[in-house]
Amino acid sequence: MSKKTVAFQGEAGAYSEAAAYAYFGKEITTLPCKSFETLFAAVSEGEATHGMAPIENSLAGSIHRNYDLLLRNELHIIGEYHHRVNHCLMALPKVKLEDLQRVYSHPQALAQCENSLLKLNLPPIVAADTAGSARALKENNDQHSAALASELAAQVYGLNILQRNMEDNPINYTRFLVLAPQNNLERQKGDYRTSIAFSLINKPGILFNALSIFALREIDLTKIESRPQAGQPWKYLFHIDFIGHVDDPSVGRALNHLDEIAPFIRVFGSYPREEREW
Repeated sequence: MSKKTVAFQGEAGAYSEAAAYAYFGKEITTLPCKSFETLFAAVSEGEATHGMAPIENSLAGSIHRNYDLLLRNELHIIGEYHHRVNHCLMALPKVKLEDLQRVYSHPQALAQCENSLLKLNLPPIVAADTAGSARALKENNDQHSAALASELAAQVYGLNILQRNMEDNPINYTRFLVLAPQNNLERQKGDYRTSIAFSLINKPGILFNALSIFALREIDLTKIESRPQAGQPWKYLFHIDFIGHVDDPSVGRALNHLDEIAPFIRVFGSYPREEREW
């Protein structure tokens, strides 16, 4: 494929699709997927050139399913993008705020806008997702309901945005990983982040020893996550992100040292670190 096709989980107008456009630009084809499993499969099987997978939200925390799917699929992380989640209250054209009797959206979106909805006296109704709520308004010609979704969803389904920034906490970001079947190109200038997973033999001080490998080399760990090891009850895999590239001498020495105590290590990728003022 010469043109990029980017798979994302959700319906047209989802925040994941908006993140794909923000990262790659408008000259892409997007591929909606019903589930995260379908997203990973689309990239693995060549139906899409890239995938846009959320990995954590600044308010809700980690998306554990995608940590597990990273291990189950032979894909590489080649980039990251922090997408600002701006929940918009939208309705059919000509519907006014005083006409509304209820609002539909994904439970997480409804929870993030709880105080705003209380002030508007709008009862929340749980739906499968944000963009799907917007689509349902259009299909049902519902004159008395609203949806909480992205600005892109309003554009896709021809809805009118009644109010932006509905979220109670404005510091609401989702970090997306950019996935591809091939590894990233060789290192360019700038800061990089590396994501890895590893296992350890359970004995006193072993996690301390593993993390000390990075601390002694002044490698900055930016995320630590533990996940159950499939098929091995009460054993865990550790996912860590750190600042640096696998080609950096200090990182290479750290990974070689970790290999001496870790039965399993997998490097998902070294990719340009997105920096922004929060």
